[in-house]
Amino acid sequence: MSADPDAPANPFAGELLLTLAREGRFVLDAAQADQAIAELERTLSAVRARLRILRIWRHVPTQRVDEIPDDLALDVVDAIFADQLAPGRLELAATEIPKYIEALRRARLVPPGAGRAGNR
Repeated sequence: MSADPDAPANPFAGELLLTLAREGRFVLDAAQADQAIAELERTLSAVRARLRILRIWRHVPTQRVDEIPDDLALDVVDAIFADQLAPGRLELAATEIPKYIEALRRARLVPPGAGRAGNR
């Protein structure tokens, strides 16, 4: 059975990364993994913030950007624009990014002997 050529491609591979990490085929040194995890956690926070903004905006009776504070208006415009460019991708990212984070935690390779001293 072949894939539907008209179906949008999923740019995420969270399940694949989790599987590879579980099997030991996706391994990173601890420093690289920690840096990637921190960056993904920041990204996830930004994605969730945009989703909150979109949910609130969709329930505003009169959706007029000129009636909200300027700093909030910029966030609303950014969130709406991102959603219009790639509908549904923010929701998908909010589901997939935690899988990436978990895969990186599993793939984190601690150097031999590290963390043993002082853990008692």
